[in-house]
Amino acid sequence: MDMIEGLIPDWTFIERSGQMLVAALFAGAVGFERERRDREAGLRTHMMVGIGACLFTILMISLVDRFDDLGEGVRSDPIRIVEAITSAIAFLAAGAIIQARGQVKGLTTGASLWIVGALGLACGLGEYGLALIAVILTLIILRLLKKVE
Repeated sequence: MDMIEGLIPDWTFIERSGQMLVAALFAGAVGFERERRDREAGLRTHMMVGIGACLFTILMISLVDRFDDLGEGVRSDPIRIVEAITSAIAFLAAGAIIQARGQVKGLTTGASLWIVGALGLACGLGEYGLALIAVILTLIILRLLKKVE
């Protein structure tokens, strides 16, 4: 019986898998828009950034729970982990920005990578409504405001 129970994932595993799936879908929506416009970072890149940010967030929550179980002698600071996630994504986003012949290109794609990192972070925290609103606003900005520029 123990062997069978080991094969069946617990609810936490299913929930966390769902969080990463939602992060992939939300980030993929933004990435698809970038892909259609043949930008530097497209569907796969955006999805990986979203999933990665979500996974790091889930791991952060797990670490905080483990450190809290150790008592007062060990302290955790989740804000530092959020800062590390944000810095790593900003580094990737900066790589999408190119300056050549006095022109800067890729700023919007860099910003979209930064946004999907935040989407992944939100999904990792279970803030799906907030993430969905951010996806909708991002797509409005990328598609509709392009016509205004």
